[in-house]
Amino acid sequence: MKRYFSTSTLVLVTVIAGLLQLGCANPQPTNTSTNANMAVAEATPDKAAIEAEITRIENDWPRIIKEHDAAAVRRFEADDAVFVYPDGSLGGKDQDLKDIESGALSADSWEISEVAIKLLDKDSAIATVRSVVKGGKYKTPDGKTQDISGDYRSVDTFVRRNEQWLLIGSATVPVRGPSSAAMASPTPRASPSAKPSPTAKTSPAMKTMSSPTPAKTP
Repeated sequence: MKRYFSTSTLVLVTVIAGLLQLGCANPQPTNTSTNANMAVAEATPDKAAIEAEITRIENDWPRIIKEHDAAAVRRFEADDAVFVYPDGSLGGKDQDLKDIESGALSADSWEISEVAIKLLDKDSAIATVRSVVKGGKYKTPDGKTQDISGDYRSVDTFVRRNEQWLLIGSATVPVRGPSSAAMASPTPRASPSAKPSPTAKTSPAMKTMSSPTPAKTP
């Protein structure tokens, strides 16, 4: 019995020693090393693709107005968008949709040019654009028609939400100078001090959706 016990004990000790040696020879990797290897740098924004998408949106506004494409406005304008018109009044997406759907906006010619994009980060950008409107008209809720012909510059702010670029803000000013004078309608208009009627709002989708404040006539 003693001999059997001694033999069993010797075998057990030998097995334990072998296991200990195997554990020392193959140490487990640490979490610190694994985490370091898994670190990945953030991807660089595709600047060309972003610029192309925002430029496409800007150039699509004349078609949207002509075809009364309210569905496009719903896609490309943020629900919380804010627009500043040339006369200083404010607007938003709701008014824009009403004007597009009703056909309140129209123009003989609406030209978009000088589109320039400044990428702030992968999810935000600023665009500047020039709009020349000829024969532009806006029908007010009281049945009157405003002349919105003119030359304008806009600064538009875009954000990306759920992989969709949205217009979230826009401010527009009339361009003053010989070129704008040639583009404007010859019809006499009010002096710069005259305020437009509060009901005569225009659509922010055009970026120039408010009746411009004309130069004072001699």
